[in-house]
Amino acid sequence: AALAVPDAMTPDAVTAGAAAGVNSTGASLLGFLHDGPQTGWDLVARAEQTIGPYWSLTRSQVYRELATMAEQGLISPGPAGRRDARPYAITEGGRAEFARWAAAGPGAATIRLPLLLMVTLGRHIDPTVLAATLRAQRDHQATVLAGYLAARAQLTAAGADRFLLATLDYGIAATRTTIRWLDRL
Repeated sequence: AALAVPDAMTPDAVTAGAAAGVNSTGASLLGFLHDGPQTGWDLVARAEQTIGPYWSLTRSQVYRELATMAEQGLISPGPAGRRDARPYAITEGGRAEFARWAAAGPGAATIRLPLLLMVTLGRHIDPTVLAATLRAQRDHQATVLAGYLAARAQLTAAGADRFLLATLDYGIAATRTTIRWLDRL
């Protein structure tokens, strides 16, 4: 039997309402640049530390977005420094574009998890292979949870803002839910 997917979750429904302008990757970079000028390397490191667990971002994407946003006047490249590292600063146009992006909202979320695909097709997978995969996933989730809890303690002690902590709390809750779900399989 076919699974009915609500219209709001289909890719066409998500992209149909998307406004022209900066994409989510560009918006994340603009958001980080609100805190001051940073090089591409700094932005990659910051993204890996803060949004890496739930938002994949490659070095090439960052540099491509920086070039595009500089052409659009959303950021201003500073002078090249050591090893050609160039700091970028957000412009007033960049602040306005970030505000426009934020006002438009995130759009509908999409879920693309290979683990769910494996479980969906589990009846066609060797039971030994599937059981080993699920155990490995459970172990991985437990490691991720331990990392999130340690990060939560460090960030709390460092006085991190409530929005960063709330994002981490979401990761903690989602990981705990995934572990409970894996334990029931």
